[in-house]
Amino acid sequence: MAEPEVSVIIPVYNGEKYIEAALDSAFAQNVPLEVIVIDDASTDRTVEKVRPYRERENFIFLQNERNEGVGRSRNKGVAAARGRYIAFLDADDWWERGKLKKQIKILEESGCVLCTTGRELMTPDGSTTGRYIPVHERISYRQLLRHNSINCSSVLLKREIALEFPMEHDDSHEDYITWLRILNKYGLAAGIDQPFLKYRLSEGGKSRSKLKSARMTYRVYRYIGCSRLQSFFCFASYAIHGIWKYL
Repeated sequence: MAEPEVSVIIPVYNGEKYIEAALDSAFAQNVPLEVIVIDDASTDRTVEKVRPYRERENFIFLQNERNEGVGRSRNKGVAAARGRYIAFLDADDWWERGKLKKQIKILEESGCVLCTTGRELMTPDGSTTGRYIPVHERISYRQLLRHNSINCSSVLLKREIALEFPMEHDDSHEDYITWLRILNKYGLAAGIDQPFLKYRLSEGGKSRSKLKSARMTYRVYRYIGCSRLQSFFCFASYAIHGIWKYL
């Protein structure tokens, strides 16, 4: 297989309902790519659902012997990747056509190392809620501290950056920590204000409990070295944005 331009990393745990939609949307992208699925010791029919895709030359299937969490699973995918860029996609989300091609163009033109997109909020059955979460054309570290506007399933970044900043601390929002560390070193992220990401509000997601998500967000600020006072003010901004975003 020719060397891919993008490696798509899809961690999955008990994702039999949605994994095919995620995979089909990845393979529909009009760029040379490989898709790496990391099964995190699923106990449902996920392995059976992905079996037909394993015949594809540009499909890689990795399987954890035990449940290791989404952060470690993504890191395994990044370590196995050969693409110039890394794209993350959760198993219950999917993309519109043209997402990766437009993101590559933006990264090359802007000089940024990370690109995110807007997202449309979808119901568990895949219907639209009518809600759209926009992104700014450029996102700074200070802006990101006040509000995590970078959704993991929307991200495209350079592979060397993903290797430099692996995801850590699964007891918090491990992806948010990674974006903050990247922007703290490399500056601005690029944003495409279009709903290229279809974000499913699944019932069993890690962040669906608002109280649990709030606790994890506070831990993010502590893990990146913020004082208790700084963490409090960042968390207050996060809470305000959260109310606006979902209500």
